[in-house]
Amino acid sequence: MTMKKAIIAKNISKKYKLYNGTKERLLDLITPKSYGEDFYALTDVNFEAEKGDIVGFVGINGSGKSTLSNIIAGIVPETKGSVEINGQAALIAVAAGLKNDLTGRDNIELKLLMLGFTKEEIRGLEPEIIEFAELEKFIDQPVKSYSSGMKSRLGFAISVNINPDILIIDEALSVGDKAFAEKSLNKMKEFKEKGKTMIFVSHSIGQMKQFCEKILWLEYGMVKDFGTVEEVIPKYEKFLKEFKKMSKKERKSYREEAFKRQQEALLLDRQNN
Repeated sequence: MTMKKAIIAKNISKKYKLYNGTKERLLDLITPKSYGEDFYALTDVNFEAEKGDIVGFVGINGSGKSTLSNIIAGIVPETKGSVEINGQAALIAVAAGLKNDLTGRDNIELKLLMLGFTKEEIRGLEPEIIEFAELEKFIDQPVKSYSSGMKSRLGFAISVNINPDILIIDEALSVGDKAFAEKSLNKMKEFKEKGKTMIFVSHSIGQMKQFCEKILWLEYGMVKDFGTVEEVIPKYEKFLKEFKKMSKKERKSYREEAFKRQQEALLLDRQNN
């Protein structure tokens, strides 16, 4: 039965340490006493995606959308829990994994070598990637001289041309020009028709409605809701409207309330294990 599932995320938590300066960080490394404050970017996140699902991640800033994307893509390890991925996952984020000192061409070659492509395969793919990224003039310049739109185009072009089974797109369409975003969306539609699994992180609710089938709503690192676009997006839009009207003070107490729920969930989790 699990073969149909592309992604199974179970009880994912991600803890970071927040330090007041370098001294605390060093003391935490060298002494048995724990320094710094524990910060949970994700708490006990569960979700599954079937093969061919297109799942949108929504949530206000700081909800853990990018952290979860990075964990699924295998870039960041989870502190607790497990992620089962059936197939090869590729993350497309603004400048994800690009080396600034190398040229665009070197970056293409390095990324493909790391993914296990042979030199011959790379020679075949390289012209397609450069053409898709529309960077013919700049491909032999160092990436640090690129604008964020150019970096995003290069990252996107590499990822879509390696033909992954699972595509994770994190805000990659929000930079760059409209024409490229359109071209990228068409490429994603092509992937959709091929039955590939996609995770889509975006602030554009319009793109979500147009593109996704399911929505995972994260709020301060916890799952607030998970269901179809028709079920979840209206609730999320209603929440956004209310959240935008809140004063600074109201937002602060809303956030504190959410963190209190997070602490309760962590406590419960410790008691159960």
